[in-house]
Amino acid sequence: MKKTRARDLGIPFEGDVGKFNAITDVSGVAVGYTTILEGESARTGVTIIHPRGLNDHTPVYAGIHSFNGNGEMTGAAWVEEGGLLEGPIGLTNTHSVGIVRDTIIAWQVQNNALFQKWSCPVVAETADGRMNDMNAFHVTSDHVFHALNSAGSQEVEEGNVGGGTGMLCYEFKGGAGTSSRKLSGAHGGWTVGALVQSNFGRRPQLTIAGVPVGKYLPNSAQSSKDESPFQPEAGSLIVILATDAPLLPHQLKRLARRATIGMARTGSLGGNGSGDIFLAFSTANSQAAVGDEQGLSTVQTIANQHLDPLLWASALATEEAIINSLVAAEDMKGHLGFSVKAISHRELQRVLKEHRISI
Repeated sequence: MKKTRARDLGIPFEGDVGKFNAITDVSGVAVGYTTILEGESARTGVTIIHPRGLNDHTPVYAGIHSFNGNGEMTGAAWVEEGGLLEGPIGLTNTHSVGIVRDTIIAWQVQNNALFQKWSCPVVAETADGRMNDMNAFHVTSDHVFHALNSAGSQEVEEGNVGGGTGMLCYEFKGGAGTSSRKLSGAHGGWTVGALVQSNFGRRPQLTIAGVPVGKYLPNSAQSSKDESPFQPEAGSLIVILATDAPLLPHQLKRLARRATIGMARTGSLGGNGSGDIFLAFSTANSQAAVGDEQGLSTVQTIANQHLDPLLWASALATEEAIINSLVAAEDMKGHLGFSVKAISHRELQRVLKEHRISI
């Protein structure tokens, strides 16, 4: 059954979207999931993003921004130094980063997908320890291989799936979310897509369509009842941005920074305990990593004075992807009996209408 998305509830967002309103609106990008729901303690999984699909292993230009670094993104140092992303991206829980990283390398070896003789994959994490027993190491190499091999370039699942299975967002159920923005022909016709793994935010902070809805929704949160919105932040957000616009690594780093604005538009202030790390890559310049006999590469790029629409698109796609992760999520009971409610669609619509948001 197709899950409800934020726009299905009439929530207004700025900007035009692509066919799927997903990161897969950027041609070639493929997303795969493995979701693990076993017994009372396994509520986790893995998400894979192939920048150019399963069969094109050419590196892409990329840039990374760490808004708050209380988290992990392996391979970040080499992306920062070399400006290239050289394989699939993995998203999972904090204690499964190692198995996901190692399995991506094994998959690259099996599929003759190594750009060099070695690999330093990008794998990012958020902590699902409230819903999932992270110390039981439920994610296995078989789970990772499945996500790698089953990835597709179509509609993307959201909510309690993949690496986002056990995550919380604004103390509701969170998880995976995606969105895209399609620029007009006058602005180049480029597409920017965002995929998020949301596991951050305090209930009183939650803002949707400019309305502080978290203050008005029935409060089932165990942490924020009768508390200030300035209670310590203990979650994380991973954002992966893809675009077909021809951008250089330093420009992609600027796109990645704008995910911070998308996060802020949903109400988060960012906290000491939050691991908020963002990566942007471009599928353009297919030969960027391969020089001619003299070692020269010919690439295209957009002049900086024309970047604004792409920067805005990055922020707006991130914002909507986060809200989609909330709207698509479902109630869950997990490790040690801990349970969390998904955001109520009916109550959310009621609050927005009371604040004169047309839906």
